[in-house]
Order: sequence, then structure tokens, then C-alpha cells
Amino acid sequence: MPRAWVEVDLAALVRNARALAAHARAQLIPMIKADAYGLGAVPVAGALEQVAPYAYGVSSIIEGEELRGAGIARPIIVFTPTLPDDLARLRAAGLTPTLASVQGIQAWQALGGGDWHLAVETGMHRAGIAWHRVGELAEAMRGCPPSGAFTHFHSAEADDGSVAVQEGRFRAALAAMPTVPPLLHCDNSAAVVRRSPSPWPCVRPGAFLYGIGSGATAARHPEPVVHLRAKVMELRDIAAGEGVSYHQTWTAPGPRRIATVAVGYGDGYRRHLSNVGRALFRGREVPVVGIVTMDMTMCDVTGLDVRAGDVLTLLGRDGEAVIGVEQLASWGQVFSYELIAGLRQRLQRVYTGAE
Repeated sequence: MPRAWVEVDLAALVRNARALAAHARAQLIPMIKADAYGLGAVPVAGALEQVAPYAYGVSSIIEGEELRGAGIARPIIVFTPTLPDDLARLRAAGLTPTLASVQGIQAWQALGGGDWHLAVETGMHRAGIAWHRVGELAEAMRGCPPSGAFTHFHSAEADDGSVAVQEGRFRAALAAMPTVPPLLHCDNSAAVVRRSPSPWPCVRPGAFLYGIGSGATAARHPEPVVHLRAKVMELRDIAAGEGVSYHQTWTAPGPRRIATVAVGYGDGYRRHLSNVGRALFRGREVPVVGIVTMDMTMCDVTGLDVRAGDVLTLLGRDGEAVIGVEQLASWGQVFSYELIAGLRQRLQRVYTGAE
């Protein structure tokens, strides 16, 4: 094994997907953008084939091309807006665009048309046509009807009533369309876990699949999928009053045994975890001590039979103990999605549980 690695439990990923599909009673459009949140879009899509999703969601043409090159034949929807000049490349890869303008619809029609989804803006103010302006596209949609339509919730985790407001706007947008397409989808992970069934035929989970929950009030919680493990490279005994790492921000309150593990902020293990993070060794928690450095992190393993070459888990499961993504993100003062997407590629991905 390498000095440090990200272990991706594909069996847990599939179980999370099955749980969501059963809870939503809807077809899945798993979001595998940004290389499946950094976990590897191709192996993730390969595993999710077991649940027969309707389609996969990506953010760019190049992401879709990678999946096509790996033999993924299902529809692949590109959710980031595509400029008209790029639609020919998108079409050549057999991808499905999301469109929101007369110009874009007409450009797609001129290339031969085919499946596309209408992006409706209902409050996120990021992408799509404003819900109250959808009627302006009616003539273009008659000439090139969409196969789907969607919006995106900005605060589904908050239980603040915004989902109902946005859905009301989305329904008004649908009423302004010449015909309502069959593939309607609004729910992200947070929305899916807060209600059952979904009112829409498709749902777009992302974070839940990868083991990121949606808060204590969520109806369902995912299994851990991502495990960050690193080898102990060295051990040293230090006396009371001696410091560890840059600027000596931690000093030993008594005799201590310090393990240096081969992972640091250069791997995406955040510097904010200095003196607050925890790691697991055979199910026991050990504290991160001193400032996390670019390539190495130090942990206090006093009283444990830790040896060079042993493995510490800095994220995920070790025996019955778990450091969840949300817990680590809280310690590191970072958004949970950003945490796993920020695990760098020099951390080898090791896949387990694949059928």
C-alpha cells in the first residue's frame, strides 16, 4: 500500500443509492460531477450501474466524454450551462445538454435536436431561465421540445420553507410550457431524505451517495463511503514541556509518544485540523497534535502499541469507531462537500466492495 490513501467503499456507495431510491420512490440521476466528488467518476459510475439509474449528472463536456470513453452508455446530463459553440462537441459525445435560452435551443435544433432538459431558475440565481420568463421560450420549445425540466433547491437542508416556495415557482414554469416533459427533477440529497416519496419522477442525489448526511433532522443517514488512511512513518518519545511541529503550538503535558503519519495539507487534510483533529487506531481515538504540515501530521498515541508501518484512519471507519465527513469538516472549519472533493490526487484511490 502507499504511504497514505483514500479507500472508497463501493458496496456502501451502492447501498446508499438503493436506500435513497427506495425512500424517494423515484429514478436516480446520481451526480458524479467533479470526478464523483473526487472519488473517481468511472469506478463510481461502474458501481452505480447495479442500481440502474436513469442517467448520470456531470458538470462539463469533458467529464461526460470520460464516462463515454469508459463505456457508460446511459444518458449523461451536463448540468453546467453549455455555450452554443460547444454544443456540437457535446452532441458528438452523445451527451444531454441543459438549456435555458432561445439561442441555445435553436442551436441544438440546428444540430439535429434530441434530448435536452430545461433549466429553470427559481431562487438560486446561478443558472437557468427565470421561472416567470419560461413562456418566452414557448415557440422555441414547440420546435424542439425538451425531454426534461428541473430546478435546484438552494436551502433544502434548512427546513425553512424555501423548498415549497421554489417548487411553487417550478410548477408555474411548467404551466407556461407548451407541453410538460416526462423527466422532472428537483430534489438533491437533502430534499430526498426529508420526504418520501418525492413528488417528482427523478431525483438528483450527490452528497448522500458519498457518505455525507444532511443534518440531525434528516430522515435517513448514509453509510460511510470515504476512508482516509495513512501509515505511521516514525515514532518518538518526548518529555513534558517539549513542543511539536511549527511554532510549537502544542506542548506535551507529560511524557508522550508521538506518531508521524504520512499525510498533510498537501493531500487535502486541512491545516485547520491542527490540535483539534482526531484519528483512529484499532477503534481508539488519538488526538492530532501540533500544526498539520504539508506532508505529515503528528498524533499522540501514548499508551497504545503503535509501530512504524501501522495505519491510522483520519476519516471514516476503523472497527466500530467512525470519524464522519461532517465531523471532520466541523473540526477543519470547511464545508463537507469541499472536504472530500479536496482530497488530492497524490492520495491513491483504493476501491473495495466492487462486484
